[in-house]
Amino acid sequence: MSAAMASNTSTIYVNLLDEGVVVLRPTQGLQLGEDEYEVLPPTDYDPDDEVWEFPPGSIVRCIREKRDGEIILVARELVSK
Repeated sequence: MSAAMASNTSTIYVNLLDEGVVVLRPTQGLQLGEDEYEVLPPTDYDPDDEVWEFPPGSIVRCIREKRDGEIILVARELVSK
């Protein structure tokens, strides 16, 4: 990842499906617009192990949510894939 790209990335959270409880998976997102991010895969991404609501490569709209006293960016809407 280039330095320019790294400076435009943030930690975003993606909902995992089929977990039985709400699980938010942290990953990196490349900021494309004010609230739009491209979901980037972590080095340990395994689509056979985790089913992401928005898989890597998806363009998503994130919203800020308060979780455990911290404001985080959560992917909530697919913009494009």
